[in-house]
Amino acid sequence: MKDDNGVEIVEVEHESSKVVGVDNDSAKGIKGIKIVYYILGVLEALFAFRLVFKLLGANPNSGFVSFIYAVTQVFLAPFTSIFRTATTQGIETKAVLEPMTIIAMIVYALIAWGIVKLIVIIKSQNSRPQ
Repeated sequence: MKDDNGVEIVEVEHESSKVVGVDNDSAKGIKGIKIVYYILGVLEALFAFRLVFKLLGANPNSGFVSFIYAVTQVFLAPFTSIFRTATTQGIETKAVLEPMTIIAMIVYALIAWGIVKLIVIIKSQNSRPQ
């Protein structure tokens, strides 16, 4: 069949869309992975704030800065004394580079990645037919 301009019109029949369900175990695995990455994202954001605040010499008496330092200190405790902190005294502020913050960011990212891989391995073993 052709239209008025001579272009051929093709009728296409297609099946109704099927919704493929996800079994409950897979959904739990996906949810677990999302939770792990969400927690990692929150930690990494807090560490990034701390790193920038220390580098720029933010006022530790400020409420928000003090909150960030207090929350992140708990997670940085295992990495204290690995390296010395580098400080430079400016006219008004003191800039501090804390390598432990960078190391913690890397270590926590690797731990989260390992947990996610473990979830994937466990879920793939559970989904195999026995």
